[in-house]
Amino acid sequence: MKLFKILFLFIFIQANAQQGGMWIPSLLEGMNESEMKSLGSKLSAEDIYSINNSSLKDAIGHFNGGCTSELISSKGLLLTNHHCGFSQIQTHSTLENDYLKDGFWAMSRDEELPNQNLWVEFIVRIEDVTDKAFVGVSDEMTEEDKQSQIDKNINDVQKNVEKEDWQDTRVKAFYKGNQYFLFVTERFEDIRLVGAPPSSIGKFGSDTDNWVFPRHTGDFSLFRIYADKNNRPTKYSEDNVPYTPKHFLPVSLDGVAEGDFTLVFGFPGSTDEYLPAVAIEHITKEFNPSNIAIREAALKVIDAKMKASDDIRIKYASKQAGIANAWKKWIGENLGIEKTGAVEKRREFEASFTKALREKGLETKYGHILPEFDRLYQDFASINIKRRNFIEVFFITNELMKMAIQAYQFESALNEDPTNLEEGRDRLLRTLTNTHKNYDTELDKGVFKNVMPFYTDDSDVSIYDKTAFTDFESVSALLNGSAKQVLKKLNNDPAYVYAEPLIEEFNSSINPEYQQKRAAIAALQKQYMKALMETLPNARYFPDANNTMRVTYGQVRGYSPRDAVYYNPVSYLDGVIEKFVPGDYEFDVPQKLRDLHQAKDYGQYADENGKVPVCFLGTNHTTGGNSGSPAIDAEGNLIGINFDRVWEGTMSDMNYDPEICRNIMVDMRYILFIVDKYAEAKHLIEEMKLVHPKKIVVENR
Repeated sequence: MKLFKILFLFIFIQANAQQGGMWIPSLLEGMNESEMKSLGSKLSAEDIYSINNSSLKDAIGHFNGGCTSELISSKGLLLTNHHCGFSQIQTHSTLENDYLKDGFWAMSRDEELPNQNLWVEFIVRIEDVTDKAFVGVSDEMTEEDKQSQIDKNINDVQKNVEKEDWQDTRVKAFYKGNQYFLFVTERFEDIRLVGAPPSSIGKFGSDTDNWVFPRHTGDFSLFRIYADKNNRPTKYSEDNVPYTPKHFLPVSLDGVAEGDFTLVFGFPGSTDEYLPAVAIEHITKEFNPSNIAIREAALKVIDAKMKASDDIRIKYASKQAGIANAWKKWIGENLGIEKTGAVEKRREFEASFTKALREKGLETKYGHILPEFDRLYQDFASINIKRRNFIEVFFITNELMKMAIQAYQFESALNEDPTNLEEGRDRLLRTLTNTHKNYDTELDKGVFKNVMPFYTDDSDVSIYDKTAFTDFESVSALLNGSAKQVLKKLNNDPAYVYAEPLIEEFNSSINPEYQQKRAAIAALQKQYMKALMETLPNARYFPDANNTMRVTYGQVRGYSPRDAVYYNPVSYLDGVIEKFVPGDYEFDVPQKLRDLHQAKDYGQYADENGKVPVCFLGTNHTTGGNSGSPAIDAEGNLIGINFDRVWEGTMSDMNYDPEICRNIMVDMRYILFIVDKYAEAKHLIEEMKLVHPKKIVVENR
């Protein structure tokens, strides 16, 4: 186990690249701290992560499990992306109060809107528990026995950890299961909507501009955390008070210039930086194209219906955004892998690895790994695609099939124990209530017609005219009665009769086969990780993203995506006006914003050239989950919030390349400009701590 104690010291990246990597914030002392300083940082490792003193980590919140947020005032004011708060904004929107279209601004605390099931979680501390996790684990054990012992050890660790009653714990695997860290957390559940720009600002450019630069999107929203009178996490209550944080981020008014240091702090979701070439080839040439085709077919229907009806636009705004986001990301990922020759470069690296095995006498121990990857992926490819096609069709794009799956789960529980009737029925009805709140039968029927042929030759659209599931009152009546009566009605419903055998096949055949073959690959990947570190010990390795707190450092940089094209690192409000198309759902611009631009009424938010910056680029290594992450300057001030990557750079989930991988951030001056001049919510500006770090540096000289 000695090898695993030093895993955190390394990352395998290009020797000349000082950027790239998603680092555990508690382990920055030494090489990472030195690298950050070489890029312009004035921050110490203690400034970023401290247990005993307030530090940057105390201002960084995990937003509802899928995004990041940051505290920007002493009164619990929280900043994240517009698309991270999109479902909350949508939930509060109606035709009469269309906050998606018009925006929302609470002009007092009383106007701030509570949100069900929304939470923000902070990290109290991080501990390496690798030694404790591997107690009693030996090489002679099977993989199943090893994992069983590790799980037992982790449970013991969590039972014995020192923490406050209101705090929680989790242990996460790193380096493909070769290292384990404990996270002690605090979760706040009274989170209220404070402000959001209209979608014409917060989602400007929509699908056309998504994942590309130059970008002109004001992708932000504001919330507030409330706590009990002791400043501790609690459920919503009118008696709760704004949370007083251990640390909040001052906001810089000085903006950015090319070459400036940038630190992005957040909760990146998932990456696979150590995949073999055969896996990257499978993903980009087989797996992604299949998913892209299904989502494209669904979006043709959804987009057309949303353009034709405001009611449908509101109902499907969040669903469409979720479907479109990954669709375009996968296209860009494929382009980036192809453009950089990533598969070929990975094979070249694997040849070097194989040579090193021979030179160090490790061929007998590890020489089987790469050939075994080739064999496993050849066997895995078809079931991986089939399983994902089911998920895309039954879970992601088509809602009737998703309702059928939920009913199938209800029936399974009822068959196991008929006394589950009332509880199961109530749970299913709650789920169906939420579905039907934002459901359109004709739209869903069109999606079914387009996507089902990707999964089966039997795509019977007529079930929509006969099923009870497309009408809430009808499906409620179907679920009324005794267990025997409900099951009889359910199994006579045409949509359920259609879906049930396909669901059965997935549960009994497709998914088990996938899990079995995936487990073999995961075990080999764990061994490969160990082999890399033992064979190439002087390389540097960082752990893949796994939805835990990380820091990634870089600089403000433009980039060249193709021959004779160079993108400057900063976009401006002028570009918003240049893209303006009256009445267009992607590029319309509010009259008030046009008036402010025409009058050059920018307040203190213009740069030295008299222009308002909107977005900027950095070399930070980010992924999904980093949405809403703060972009922090060399002194620890907030300069922007991360919300996207450039199209070609989405391949960074498998292959970070500092030449073309760029993250996109909203400039804080644009956010402040919108809050102050557009929304006239000056009370929110007054709540923040605005600073001029660059002017202070000049004055000190």
